[in-house]
Amino acid sequence: MPPRRVEKPLTEAERRSMAIKATRPPREEKPERAAPPPWEREQWVDEGSLRHEAEQATERAATKSTGRRKSTDLAPDVAEDLANAAPSSRQARYQERLTSAADALDRGRYADARRMVQPVLRDLPDLAFGHEIAGLALYRLGQWRKAAAELELARQLSATVQHNAVLMDCYRAMRRYHEVEALWKELREASPEPALMAEGRIVAAGALADQGDLAGALKVMQKATEVPKKPKEHHLRQWYVLADLYDRSGDVIKARRYFSLIVEVDRTFADVTERLRTLGR
Repeated sequence: MPPRRVEKPLTEAERRSMAIKATRPPREEKPERAAPPPWEREQWVDEGSLRHEAEQATERAATKSTGRRKSTDLAPDVAEDLANAAPSSRQARYQERLTSAADALDRGRYADARRMVQPVLRDLPDLAFGHEIAGLALYRLGQWRKAAAELELARQLSATVQHNAVLMDCYRAMRRYHEVEALWKELREASPEPALMAEGRIVAAGALADQGDLAGALKVMQKATEVPKKPKEHHLRQWYVLADLYDRSGDVIKARRYFSLIVEVDRTFADVTERLRTLGR
């Protein structure tokens, strides 16, 4: 069965490129930029550890992709939505555009993905999957306001919380912290799978840290202090944020503890070994 989500998983290089410092504010919305050359991958920018933890987390929240899509088929729920929205005579054309746009997004061709999906959205404005592709492409391009608008539509049309974490990070980048809190509350009440909860928790904590409320950020992250027998990647990301927040709060002992937990599982995760060295370990 084709994957429901459309983004690519993170590479080791991308994981290593997460920032060291966590004191910088969220980025300003970037101006529109031209499409990158074919197959060019988006480059990560060092702008603060919590900023990158939030971005990478939400990008993973938006995807469960296991590799390049090789099929021209849509996932069953998307195909059903398309069948309900489009006349049968044009469904094949829309399907081709959607799969091409999804593939472009998978390959890091974000401007191309956005361009490809626009004709579908012009004709089928109520197709949630089309708005999802457009929103994720805009998010990767740093167009927070436009990304939020598309993802809000996808969220309303699909009636799920799967877009909440990405939306939260868009609003965080725009310093619209009230919307971040509202979406976080909705996500908590829905109680989705642990990985998605983790993504939202990271962004919510980052938003509080942006406002100088480190104690509040740590309180949000308290659910992440548990140590399971078999930690998964979302546990490591949460521990990294916990350690970073404790470091910024001056609690070196707890910061070392959570950085050390990460090293026990994956010593190549982000810059964790360097962070431990700076803490005297």
